[in-house]
Amino acid sequence: MSSYTGMNLTDAARRKEVVDGAVATARIVKKNGGRIIVVGPNNVPRASYVFADHKADILATLNDAAKAIVDVGLTPVLHQHTGTCIESRDETYAIMEAADTRYLKFGPDIGQLQKGGSDPVQVVKDFLPLVQHMHLKDFSGGEEYLGYCPLGQGKVNIPAILDMMETRTLNGMIMVELDSSRNMPTTPLEAASIARKYLDKAGVQFRALASTR
Repeated sequence: MSSYTGMNLTDAARRKEVVDGAVATARIVKKNGGRIIVVGPNNVPRASYVFADHKADILATLNDAAKAIVDVGLTPVLHQHTGTCIESRDETYAIMEAADTRYLKFGPDIGQLQKGGSDPVQVVKDFLPLVQHMHLKDFSGGEEYLGYCPLGQGKVNIPAILDMMETRTLNGMIMVELDSSRNMPTTPLEAASIARKYLDKAGVQFRALASTR
């Protein structure tokens, strides 16, 4: 369905390299039946990072890469992420409001939004027409899972977000995600089962995919 594709958005000297790499990845994803390129911004030293100094370069690379990905036939979505050059609410809004959204769409990680100090419900609401893919994740601020947690055990208002997403027809999908860490209190299967039960209770309907084997 999608590829999480890291891109260096702050180094203008590497713009052509980044765009060429995005196109190469997009062709592989398309060949294998995928539809979405999740654009992961590059990490930066957040303590000393000044967003305003890099905004123009971020936008230029995003716009060039997004158009090139669309030309391949896929949908590029910006995936804001903690620890990167696009983390905070203000950074996310500044980029999404200035980017060429004829090409670049939005693929929020709602757990990352919560961890980054944003209100995920408000962010999704404000950019809902641009949402084409989503990582559905909860955040508790605990020691396990890098602060994240199985669905329904954290601070994210998941029902409100799911209600809004009922109005959307996506090129991608809503993907449940949970980061790993040391000393996890559940196995991956147990965490997935917790998420499945939570979503079942919330009224989410699942469909089986036909096996290709």
